Amino acid sequence: MLARLKRFLDRVERGGTPAATPRDELAVAVAVLLAKVAALDGRIDASERAAAADRLTQRFGVPRDEVEQIMDEAARTAADAVDLYGFTRIVKDRLDHDGRLALMEALWEVVYADGTLHDYEAQTMRRLAGLLYVPDRESGEARKRARENLGLDEAGPTG
Repeated sequence: MLARLKRFLDRVERGGTPAATPRDELAVAVAVLLAKVAALDGRIDASERAAAADRLTQRFGVPRDEVEQIMDEAARTAADAVDLYGFTRIVKDRLDHDGRLALMEALWEVVYADGTLHDYEAQTMRRLAGLLYVPDRESGEARKRARENLGLDEAGPTG
C-alpha cells in the first residue's frame, strides 16, 4: 500500500491522473483531504489525527497498522499541496453523490474533532464542498450531523 501511495502522490504532483484510479488511490486522496482539514488550524492535534485515521479505516478498510504511515505521508503531502483540485477530482470522479456527502461529514468531523471551528477551516470546507459538487445546504446538513456525532451543541460558541 505504501509503494502505491508514493506512486500515486508522484503522479498527482506531476499533474497526471491514471486512466483508472484504483480503490487504494481513492483512499489516498481521501487521506490527503482528511490530513489537510486536520491541519487547517495550524496544527494537527491528537483528536484530529485520530478522527482522520478512524474515517480512513472505516471507509476504506485500511488496516490500522498502515493507517499511521499513510496519515504521516498524507500530512506531508497536504502540507506541500498548493491546491486540492487533483485530490478532489479523484474523489468526485470515483464517489457517487452519497459517497461525497459521507466524505463531507467525515471532513466536518475532523474539523470539529478539537471542538472548535476556525475561520480558515470554514472557508476551506466551503471550497471543498464546491470542488466535490456538494451543495451548500447539504454540506450544512453534513456539518450538523458531524457536530451531533461528536456531541457538540449546535448553538454553542464554536458553532
